[in-house]
Amino acid sequence: MLRDFNLLATTSRGNEGNACSELWHLLGDIGDSAPTVDKTRVSGLIAVKTVFNSLEVIEKFREILRERPYEFRYTLRIIPIEKVVHTDLGEIQRAATDLSSKIGENETFRVTVEKRFTEASTQDIVEAAAANFERKVDLNNPDKILLIEVVGGFTGISVIKPDDILSVMKEKLL
Repeated sequence: MLRDFNLLATTSRGNEGNACSELWHLLGDIGDSAPTVDKTRVSGLIAVKTVFNSLEVIEKFREILRERPYEFRYTLRIIPIEKVVHTDLGEIQRAATDLSSKIGENETFRVTVEKRFTEASTQDIVEAAAANFERKVDLNNPDKILLIEVVGGFTGISVIKPDDILSVMKEKLL
């Protein structure tokens, strides 16, 4: 599995190969001549490394989705990742702390954890990630989300706005 990913993508089980090809071509369309797109051990989950900032890729993909929705046949969600660390509570805490400045003084946040192939408890991950955050928590309508994506031995971490994850099916219906 790719260890230095800056995007995670989901697809339906059995369509990982098709989704990898689709993502590779879409990244080529926006100017990445050599992206790395790789299946993970998790059924339906793909790790991607692109030369572009992951949030910029989401915006460019959103434009393609609006103009040519048929280009997205296999990809369901695309998730931006800012840092990747080993799945270790101390490393997760350090990486989250490094990203904490992205949450403004008057902004609220919540921690969202998606974990696969790990024994670590969600509660332990949340406590480690948010340990050094001195911002107000809003579980229902936060300004920002501290996103923790655990994929076995590696964890992707981002601070994003709630609409920074591209959900293909939802946006096709808009």
